[in-house]
Amino acid sequence: MPFAFEIAMDPATLAVLAGVAFIAGFIDAIAGGGGLITVPALLTAGLPPHLVLGTNKLSSTFGAAIASLTFIRRGLFQPGHWYGALVATALGALLGAAIAHYLPARWLNQMLPVVVFACGLYLLFSRTPDSAHASDAPIAKRRQWPQGLALGAYDGAIGPGTGAFWTISTLLLYPLDLVRASGVARTMNFVSNAMALGVFIGTGHVAWVLGLSMGSALMAGAWLGARTAIGGGARFIRPVFICVVLALAARLAWLHWFGHA
Repeated sequence: MPFAFEIAMDPATLAVLAGVAFIAGFIDAIAGGGGLITVPALLTAGLPPHLVLGTNKLSSTFGAAIASLTFIRRGLFQPGHWYGALVATALGALLGAAIAHYLPARWLNQMLPVVVFACGLYLLFSRTPDSAHASDAPIAKRRQWPQGLALGAYDGAIGPGTGAFWTISTLLLYPLDLVRASGVARTMNFVSNAMALGVFIGTGHVAWVLGLSMGSALMAGAWLGARTAIGGGARFIRPVFICVVLALAARLAWLHWFGHA
């Protein structure tokens, strides 16, 4: 039976979370990983972990939709070449969200800081692959299904870092440049967010007022970030982004693993 959650949140906290969402949307449209900021921010605000995942999916869907549409309109993502990945991502996200629904809240509280911290470390030490391939090179369809299923399931179950994982894996697997790989990542992120959101809505794990407020801010950030990414900039945000992610993850681990406020 779906759960009905009502949360009381003061306007100042709501405004702070909306500001965090704007920054996350900007970052996510450029390099992925916006959920690495919004998920720990929501957890720090005191929301239960299942509600955090569902509310984050609501807000993230807005940002991913705007970023994806921007890349498609600029001709930097062609859906016809990616049917396998689109279907696989949708199926994977449904499976992942269903699994997340049955995970105990205590497990999620202790698992999410570890996942966020691990993703932050990965981004800190990884290097974006160089790619200067022609945009009209053939796309290998057989690679799309395992990539889509794996990343879709991860995004449906947990989510933080999915956009970055899509960008990096797409550069490694296909003959695309960074901007077009970002277009693939943003579109697949939208698909997995939307499918998982349907599951979280069905189980009642969405805080609507908070999610819509953050979603509006995410859209604005994603709109600006997508245009910045297409213009080839914003490399300067990477160190700050990673430091914020690691700090938030450490704070959550301190709270949920060691019981300190």
